[in-house]
Amino acid sequence: MPLLPLPLQLAWLIPLYGFSGMLLSLPWACGWLPRQGPRPAAYLNLLVTLLAVVHGALAAWQVSRHGPAHLAIPWFSAADLSLSLGFDLSPTNLAALALVTLLSLLAQVFALGYLDKEWSLARFYALVGFFEGALCGVVLSSNLFMSYFLLEMLTLSTYLLVGFWYAQPLVVTAARDAFLTKRVGDVLLLMGVVALSAWAGSLEFTDLYSWAAAAHADGSLTPLAGTLLGLGLIAGPMGKCAQFPMHLWLDEAMEGPNPASILRNSAVVTAGALVLLKLMPLLLLSPVATDVLLAVGTISALGGALVALAQVDLKRACSYGTTSYVGLVFIAIALQQPGIAVLLLFSHALAKALLFMGVGSVIAATNCQDLTELGGIGSRMPATATAFVVGSAGLVGLLPLGCFWCFGLGVEALLAGAPAFAAVLLITNALTAVNLCRVFRSVFLGAVRPKTRRTPEVIWLMALPMVSLSVLVLLTPLLLARLDPVPGLASFAWPIGLAVAGSGLLGVGIGVWLPLDAVRSRSSPLALRGLQDLLAFDFYSEAAYRSTLVALVAALARLSDGLDRRLVNGVVNGFGRLSLQSAEGLKLGVSGQLQSYLLTAVVAIVTLTACLAWLGGGGP
Repeated sequence: MPLLPLPLQLAWLIPLYGFSGMLLSLPWACGWLPRQGPRPAAYLNLLVTLLAVVHGALAAWQVSRHGPAHLAIPWFSAADLSLSLGFDLSPTNLAALALVTLLSLLAQVFALGYLDKEWSLARFYALVGFFEGALCGVVLSSNLFMSYFLLEMLTLSTYLLVGFWYAQPLVVTAARDAFLTKRVGDVLLLMGVVALSAWAGSLEFTDLYSWAAAAHADGSLTPLAGTLLGLGLIAGPMGKCAQFPMHLWLDEAMEGPNPASILRNSAVVTAGALVLLKLMPLLLLSPVATDVLLAVGTISALGGALVALAQVDLKRACSYGTTSYVGLVFIAIALQQPGIAVLLLFSHALAKALLFMGVGSVIAATNCQDLTELGGIGSRMPATATAFVVGSAGLVGLLPLGCFWCFGLGVEALLAGAPAFAAVLLITNALTAVNLCRVFRSVFLGAVRPKTRRTPEVIWLMALPMVSLSVLVLLTPLLLARLDPVPGLASFAWPIGLAVAGSGLLGVGIGVWLPLDAVRSRSSPLALRGLQDLLAFDFYSEAAYRSTLVALVAALARLSDGLDRRLVNGVVNGFGRLSLQSAEGLKLGVSGQLQSYLLTAVVAIVTLTACLAWLGGGGP
């Protein structure tokens, strides 16, 4: 085997850049250097993230010249199980790595302006470094063991970032709910990992593909085992990507700082979906798991787009769109369309990161994220308004931006075999356009409101990442051409292009026509108000969970507590009381004479010896 170029040999260092940024930030995060302020920690993190970007770019260039490569570092071996730290240096993985590191770099620069007065800035950058290291490891991982381990680290970092402002009770609740919801998917995924390690003997994705093909051909895996395995494997990515029914955590996670929301709504869901994409060949073992994935993707895509329409919180109105778009990715993976899934992931990540930068700029300038209290800031914040428009257009299937080509290729691929899911793509596109147009009108157009009278444009530390990312979103079709053949008009029939563009324009038209009244934010007709409340409260899913799953867990906890207090503690305390009462009775019969103690001991010994002799002799 020829010696790999140096950037590829040292590719295992790329995840360590983020972790090293976390370690470098600790002296300031822990208050060991109080006189220097927290900014040196931010600069060190920016430096190591820049190194990760450059290293990843060099690795991608070498792969484009010499082809894909694989690195494996043996870690554990026992009996027939061998575990290693593997890195798959393929074009898709390195493109995802470039996406993650670049978005992390831009989000960290953005955070310098957004969290300018934050006293715990060093702690934030330490957590972002940990977050970035886990993300880089997930996208480069070549085996399921390492992917699971890094997903666990991602869950922990999400919990810490969501709970960054831990002095607020609502933030603590949101962090706890996000952590516990993800833990449900992680536990189910762990069951699948353990089962695969026993059945396949290796957790390398290439070995798992060979084992799955053999098991599918000879039928050695029972339908029940295949179904349970498939459901376990899709549960983990469902939790990471905020898919129904584990979607509520992403909405609550908006309580965290906006720079973390930028990464969470773009890079995190991309990494979770990439893990599912790597597991796609294993889903052929279970038709039930495939059907569940289709149902989950459809409900998340349509439900997320509908719920977003009724949100009056700026961040939540955009975060539900993340659930919706990743639902489309799940549909593509379930239908064995990996190319469509990858294109959707990359287009969505860039545009959604830009959209959340615009959202963060609005919040930083107005200190408000209630749509009913915003308006008329378009002329005051032109850079932010432009970034929001470009990000919104990049998410909607409007010519010539990235999602137009993704939706066109997706509709063409699904139209022949699954026309219903092609319709889901078009409906989701239209609903997304309605919501983004509604939000833009509420924030940037209309009359100036008390909270938007003094809204200057954000400082350059926030404007520079927005402008840079706006250029990347505009160039998305050219970037996608590096992953897939150039998506030109010849890639799909013109009627499909008209359908995609038409659905986007229809959504924009409805969004422009939709009446907006901040004073009457709730509809007067009772039927329309009921529908609005149904969407605003996410189809009452949280209330349904509280009355079913949460109530069941609480009842079991009360039952366990009652058994522990009354049965276990009761028995132990009963023996204790019996001992105390016996001691109280015996002390009254104690004379204090030695011969009495001796007589008692002799009688006890004789009685015990007689009993043992009687039992040894077989009794009467």
